[in-house]
Amino acid sequence: MKYLTVMFGMMFLSSVPLVASGEEIEPTWESMAAHYEVPEWFVDGKIGVWFHWGISSAADENRPNDGSHYGRRMYSPPPEGKADKDLGMSETLTKWHIEHYGPIEEFGYEDLIPFFKAEKWDPDALVKFVKDNGARFIMPVACHHDNFDMYDSFHPWNSVTMGPKRDTLKEWKQAATKHGLKFGVSTHLYWSPRFFANARKYQKPGTPEWQLFNMDYDPRSYATQDSWNEHWYARCWEIIEKYDPDLFNNDSPYPKIEGGKGLGIKLFTNYLNRDLKENNGKQTVVLSFKDANADRSAFTYNLERGGAGDIKPEPWMWATDLSGGWFYRKTAVNRMSIPVMVANGVDAISKNGVVMLNVALRGDGTLPENQAAYLTAFGDFLKINGEGIYGTRPWKTFGEGPLKVKDGRQGENRATFSPQDIRFTTKDDVLYALVLAPPTEDIVIKTLATGGLLDREITGIELMGSSEQMKWNRAADALTIRLPKSLPGKIVNGFRIHTQ
Repeated sequence: MKYLTVMFGMMFLSSVPLVASGEEIEPTWESMAAHYEVPEWFVDGKIGVWFHWGISSAADENRPNDGSHYGRRMYSPPPEGKADKDLGMSETLTKWHIEHYGPIEEFGYEDLIPFFKAEKWDPDALVKFVKDNGARFIMPVACHHDNFDMYDSFHPWNSVTMGPKRDTLKEWKQAATKHGLKFGVSTHLYWSPRFFANARKYQKPGTPEWQLFNMDYDPRSYATQDSWNEHWYARCWEIIEKYDPDLFNNDSPYPKIEGGKGLGIKLFTNYLNRDLKENNGKQTVVLSFKDANADRSAFTYNLERGGAGDIKPEPWMWATDLSGGWFYRKTAVNRMSIPVMVANGVDAISKNGVVMLNVALRGDGTLPENQAAYLTAFGDFLKINGEGIYGTRPWKTFGEGPLKVKDGRQGENRATFSPQDIRFTTKDDVLYALVLAPPTEDIVIKTLATGGLLDREITGIELMGSSEQMKWNRAADALTIRLPKSLPGKIVNGFRIHTQ
């Protein structure tokens, strides 16, 4: 089986052009940086929804915290006699798994797959729901760290041959197309050999599970193993060729130029070149990943679970999770409140960011109510203030206020915003000022004082979602807007500022 797997991957790879023909981006960071252009649909659309869903979604919803890595953590049996209070996360989960399902020698990760049935999954209804609440694109996970493909794959462990027995990527895309949303995919495959390192001792040669647990690849040095890098390329290229995504997110490492024959950057440039060839030299797709060391003008940076301290020169993606754990677990808690989530999204957009909100579906394919509440809150905000979000661009400065957002990945803001925290966007000579918490007194915007950054006259101010006539005064110390009699927004309220 080992040699068949490698040979199939090699055969598939040999049929894939590693260099595109005609005018093309060369497989170098310099060439990518010189040619990469973020399409307008992405920068204008602002809001996307990420869907994490797979085998672990169908494990018992009351399981202990698994860090969304059930398949990695369930193979760590605790030493005999070790007290429960001293167990780590992996040991706690393994102990629970054994008590709940049986010995891991007899009930491995693969044995959860029959529980993953997707019996209530309705992609059309889900896509309609997220669209109604402001999303302009979706991004389901095509393959997570657990090496299980959620599509019709040449890799035998996939959702068409087992589990749901449905091509979920195909159905997601059909729903996105029907509702006029752009379609993205996210692959996390490159983590996979390391992910299953602790499971290796439980696998037997010649079994189908040998492939699921990546037994042909060294969990420590797979990044320089040609057979793995070629296999990764073939799996990713199959997604691109078969599902033609508008957005390709590589949520994991990738083969480096040194040690990986540059197959990472070859995949990225071939994805872009394929798009350029099909669209008369115009880029229509988005390429995103999380490499903080790469030139960010060469791709769209996925700033997962982080934030920006200031306006970034290139559009970027703020990706956060609404479930409390990326994959569904009933007892998971999102430590970011709904008001903070909405305000964080506005903060990101004011700094040239695009928002990607992850939801974790249950194993049956339904959206938990607590996560739906987050999306609905964002949708309610956008129904009133969408004019100040969609199609906008950053202004001269992102805003003002006491709350300082940390710059970089991880450590995303969970602190409560105040009415003094104000963010700006602009479109068609209109300046939008969005107040990130309901004000209880006059709104004072020091940035818009006379003689400041706004070097134009203000001719009128309107509260979006209200017909009330605003009273305001602009002076040398600030622009002051009289507190409205009523506020249409429960969380954020936006003002439309006309200038000449």
